Amino acid sequence: FRATQYTCMLLSYLIEHKADKEKLVMKLKQLESSMSSGRKMFRLGNMVHTLVAARRTTQLPDVVPRVCLTASNLTRTLYFVCDAVLWSKSVGLQPDIDKPKWRNWATKCYYFSLLMNLARDWYEISWRLEQAVQEEKTKEISFWDKHNQELNCMKCDGLHGFLLLLFQILKRHPPLLLDLVKNLCDLSGPLDTLGIYKTNPGVIGFCGVLSSLVGILTIASPHLKLKQ
Repeated sequence: FRATQYTCMLLSYLIEHKADKEKLVMKLKQLESSMSSGRKMFRLGNMVHTLVAARRTTQLPDVVPRVCLTASNLTRTLYFVCDAVLWSKSVGLQPDIDKPKWRNWATKCYYFSLLMNLARDWYEISWRLEQAVQEEKTKEISFWDKHNQELNCMKCDGLHGFLLLLFQILKRHPPLLLDLVKNLCDLSGPLDTLGIYKTNPGVIGFCGVLSSLVGILTIASPHLKLKQ
């Protein structure tokens, strides 16, 4: 549903200025709206899932992931609460709800949740960077497999060395790379809605499609999902 919604958004943006495409653009926008409404209905029970996840992440031994993931899950719960209120407005159960206000609250909760996820991603990256640098200094490369020995010649000082090392780390840890890509892509929507960084539906649609494909991939191949 999510991939279809953002694909419709991207396609309608790409063809909206072309002649004789008005009907197709209208159909794409209607399908996008239907997918959005369907997603809201399917998410009604997600607040329970995020509360359970928050309780689980409070037991993580490492303090940084524990704080980041617990805060992310709790704010994601608030986002789902706001989302449920917006859904009740869209189906006419609560017609008097202030939709812009609730949408703004939902976007802020989602935005903060993504920031917490990105903070956790950066912690994972920085931990692996520090570990790689220490191994480089001591020439202990047993952490890396045989085809990683190019790290022996890598100089970690300077931007170029940092980027090379970062590339190697993300290359060797696909779950971390996919989680980082997904969170960065998801950030485009709330940044635009909150006016922090304005973009266009084409960019949001593309980022949404990419993020959805990553999500589908991690469901199809659970070993690619970053473990909590």
